[in-house]
Amino acid sequence: MAALVLPAALLVLALLVAPMAMLFRISLNQYSPTQLMIEALSPENYLRAIADPYYQDVLATTMGVALSCTVIALLLGFPAAYWLARMESRWKSLAVILTLFPLLVGNVVRAAGWMALLGRDGAINAGLLGLGLISEPLTLLYTRGAVVAGIVAVVAPYMILTLASVIEAIPRQVEEAAANLGAGPLTGFRRVVLPLALPGVAAGSVLVFILCMNAYATPVLLGGPQFKMMAPAVYDQFVKGTNWPFGAALAFVLLVVTLTLTVVGSAVLARRSRRG
Repeated sequence: MAALVLPAALLVLALLVAPMAMLFRISLNQYSPTQLMIEALSPENYLRAIADPYYQDVLATTMGVALSCTVIALLLGFPAAYWLARMESRWKSLAVILTLFPLLVGNVVRAAGWMALLGRDGAINAGLLGLGLISEPLTLLYTRGAVVAGIVAVVAPYMILTLASVIEAIPRQVEEAAANLGAGPLTGFRRVVLPLALPGVAAGSVLVFILCMNAYATPVLLGGPQFKMMAPAVYDQFVKGTNWPFGAALAFVLLVVTLTLTVVGSAVLARRSRRG
C-alpha cells in the first residue's frame, strides 16, 4: 500500500508543498527597488501586512464579501439542491448538466456578462428606463453589490451540487414519517431535513467560503480599481509593485486567515450537527 501511495505523495510534495515553501521563504526577504529583493530572514513584511490600516481594511472587506456570498449561496442553493435531489424524472440528468454548465465558462467571461447586464447602458438600466421606473441610469457596476452578485453566480453550482449529494442520501421515508406525525413542511424541514443535511451545509459552505476569499477576476472586473480584495492586492504587489516579499506575505496572511475561519466554522457546524 505504501508503495502505491508514495508516487502521489511525492507529486503533491513537488506541486504544492515545495512552491508554498519557496513562497514563504520569499516573504521573509526584504524589498529592494534595484535588486527586486534582498536575502533576509525578517518578519517585516508580515508586521506591515497586519499593522497597515489599508490592508486591515482590505482583509475586512474580503472577509465580509466572502461571508455574504457564502450565506447568499447557501440560501439560494439549498432549495435548488433539494429540488435537484428529489427529482425523479428523466430530466434530472439535464438539470445536473445545466447546473454544471456555468463551471465550463471562465470567470472573466462570466464577469463580462455581468458588466453588460449592470453597466449604465446595460440591460437592467435599459429595462428600467424603458418602463419609466427611473429617470437616469443607476450605478450598479463597480459596487460591492455587483461583486457579491458576480461571486455568488460563480460559486452557486458548487454549493448546489454539494448539498444535493447529501440531501439525496436522506431517505424520503423520514420526511413522510414526520408528515404523518403532524409536522408541517416548515417544521419537517427545520427538525428533520436540515439537521440531516448539516454535513452538506458544512462542506458546501467551507468550499464556497474558500473560493470567495480567493476571488480575483470578479472583484477586479465588477468592483473596479477602487474596490480592493486580498487576491487582487497580492497580484498588485507581485506584478505592478514588483514587491515580491510583501506580496508573498500578503498571500500567507490570506491563507492563514482563510484556514482559521474555515476550521472555526467547520467546528461550529460539526458541533451543531452532533447536537441535532
